[in-house]
Amino acid sequence: MAFFQDPPRLGNQYDDDPILASFLARGLEGELATIEPELRELGALSAELHGFQLADRLNEPVHTPWDPWGRRIDHIEVSPLWKEAARLAARHGLVAAGYEDRLGPHARVHQFALVHVLGAALDVYTCPLAMTDGAARTLIESGNRELAERALPRLLSRDPARAWTSGQWMTERTGGSDVGLSETIARRHDGGWTLHGTKWFTSATTAEMALTLGRPDGNPDGSRGLALFYVQVRDDQGRLAPGISVNRLKDKLGTRKVPTAELTLDGAPAILVGGASDGVRAITPMLSITRTWNAVCSVSGMRRGLNLARDYARRRRAFGALLTDKPLHADTLAGLEAEYAGAFLLAFRAVTVLGRLERGVATDHEARLMRALTPIAKLTTAKQAVAIASEAIESCGGAGYVEDTGLPQLLRDAQVLPIWEGTTNVLSLDTLRALGKGGAVEAVVADARDHLAGVRDAGLAAPAQAARAALDHAVVWAQGAMSDPARLEAGARRVALTLGRSLELAYLCGHAQWCLDHGRGGYAAAAARRLARHGVDLVDDLDAADTRALTS
Repeated sequence: MAFFQDPPRLGNQYDDDPILASFLARGLEGELATIEPELRELGALSAELHGFQLADRLNEPVHTPWDPWGRRIDHIEVSPLWKEAARLAARHGLVAAGYEDRLGPHARVHQFALVHVLGAALDVYTCPLAMTDGAARTLIESGNRELAERALPRLLSRDPARAWTSGQWMTERTGGSDVGLSETIARRHDGGWTLHGTKWFTSATTAEMALTLGRPDGNPDGSRGLALFYVQVRDDQGRLAPGISVNRLKDKLGTRKVPTAELTLDGAPAILVGGASDGVRAITPMLSITRTWNAVCSVSGMRRGLNLARDYARRRRAFGALLTDKPLHADTLAGLEAEYAGAFLLAFRAVTVLGRLERGVATDHEARLMRALTPIAKLTTAKQAVAIASEAIESCGGAGYVEDTGLPQLLRDAQVLPIWEGTTNVLSLDTLRALGKGGAVEAVVADARDHLAGVRDAGLAAPAQAARAALDHAVVWAQGAMSDPARLEAGARRVALTLGRSLELAYLCGHAQWCLDHGRGGYAAAAARRLARHGVDLVDDLDAADTRALTS
């Protein structure tokens, strides 16, 4: 009788998450029962959509520049799954839930729990959702009531027929992270503005609106000379606005379902969001939101890969036993689980503080903490997401390398996470700048110590001490390097990742103690011990001469 491998399958993606329910039970102050039925419903739907993902695998966006009669239309047809994702995202409030009042300061936790459970099944439709959320928050904080009243009812709608998504057009040929080099010019025209230039990366170009940067004529060079503009990309019939043309779709390593395009703006009508300068400062609220989405999508992708790898291990028999019964394979998966558990708590700590800040109930400590926590969470979880996706594929052997299993897509899509919204190095420098302002470093240290304060279990003593020691080492090293900018910059990534991993371990120890105290099992405690053994302190002074020898 011929042998065929049994492919991995997914169960309920809420019930099969070993840390999500305990985190929600701990943080929602009795509200879990009100949202758990929907999360369980989405957990089942997320598993069902896996088959849709496999069937839809080869469908990618198609750009049609011209109609049969020569009219420029720049129509972009997205995949069937993306169309379904748009309906599901609106109906279940994957953006709207973060702004609704029912759960007050817990609204963001509710929203991102929904995203975490369902997001990995939507073929990166989370990309336009993140930008939509960022645009909504930016318009709210801009004080531009007219634009807010125009766009927010659409951006936050739960009606699929009315809901809008928003684009984010920042990157130009001159560079990505260095937006001060932007070449797009804004000119006054008929009492308004028009934009002229090229946008090199515009993700989710099918959005109905976008926020973008342009330099008003006569403004100085650099980031302070830029202004933030609102662009109505499409009319109610979905037709592209005048002055906007799609040059081509990007041929990317991953996120291939996302219609990322190069655009030419040649007189595109635009509306000034705020003042005619300091546009980069005006997009700060957007970056805080999109970087938080990046962290949550990182842990959501990790969970999807681990669930597939775990199920495969229970089905695949080799050398006389199931993989799950092989000590080395089990040890490998356990290590990945520990990384996931820490990453999850770091991402959702950022989510929790974000929600409290937006609702005006955050402490001064939390406000200072958030300046550093957002970039730390984004950069740390993104690197972990790539590593775990790679290991999840490898754990499925040769099948993990075969495209029609759907497994390679996990790694391709994860690879964008350390790039989107600021690369690891850019965010490491952002972290150092944040730590140099307004008590942020003290807030980071205090937050870790607050989570460690109640740890009493003997099995958590060593992990708790490892978190304290690594955190203290990173802070002392950074403070000592302040007088040597080159040394400080060279070590920025190691400092930022040490802070991230130290916080993960501190949060994990604190959560593990709560789980032990409330009969929630030993998963979190085991994860804390394993994460500590992986190493959380990456700070070290590498020899500058060696760096020059290796890079010159």
